[in-house]
Amino acid sequence: MMGKKIVFFDIDGTLLDEKKELPRSTVQAVQALREVGVYVAIATGRAPFMFADLRKKLEIDSFVSFNGQYVVFEGSVIYKNPLQRHKLHELKESAHENGHPLVFMDAENMRASVENHPYIHESMGSLKFSHPPLDAAYYENRDIYQALLFCKPEEEYAYVQAYPEFHFVRWHSVSTDVLPFGGSKAEGIRKLIERIGIPKEDVYAFGDGLNDMEMLQFVGTGVAMGNAKEEVKKVADLVTKRVDEEGILYGLQQLELIK
Repeated sequence: MMGKKIVFFDIDGTLLDEKKELPRSTVQAVQALREVGVYVAIATGRAPFMFADLRKKLEIDSFVSFNGQYVVFEGSVIYKNPLQRHKLHELKESAHENGHPLVFMDAENMRASVENHPYIHESMGSLKFSHPPLDAAYYENRDIYQALLFCKPEEEYAYVQAYPEFHFVRWHSVSTDVLPFGGSKAEGIRKLIERIGIPKEDVYAFGDGLNDMEMLQFVGTGVAMGNAKEEVKKVADLVTKRVDEEGILYGLQQLELIK
């Protein structure tokens, strides 16, 4: 893989705009990268089934999903890091006592721990997904790579204190991702580039959210979108334009990866 470069793209707020649409300029930019021999991959908090259409549209078959817990290179799974099942059970019991529902995600699907909860409707709806069906025991006989805990920011602290095995990353005013402690997009990227032998200085990443910060600091060149949170911009090597202002195309041109 000598001389090969790779670019990782976050999805929401990076590849997709606020309306969850893919700008035409982004499709062209990804195509241009491929034409000059640069590897293109996705690094997202989403589950694989939540961006299958996008992978197809962009012809991408390598990705870091669940914020680093499930990594695929050219269609083959190369790394898995599921949540501890007994700890997930404890979390569910205590969350239900507090009136806080969960959504459990494996690589193929997701299920909710309660029916018809407004927090689940609101946050999943923001991603253009509907409330998952009920199956409170979904985690009992399968690997769960990420859970979503639905509570307000001030209610999250108690869980952070009680569950050091988990890493909580807020992505919505009423929802936080639950990951294995130590898991991150950066860790998933490390597994992938080690597998294919690309040195860190030839690795680029674009992102906008709090769950992108470790990734942007880890790679050789981290790029924050113009619409990124201020904390994210501070740790980036470059800040490009907003996603809806051809930010991906502009950023890749600034890096001289494409013309």
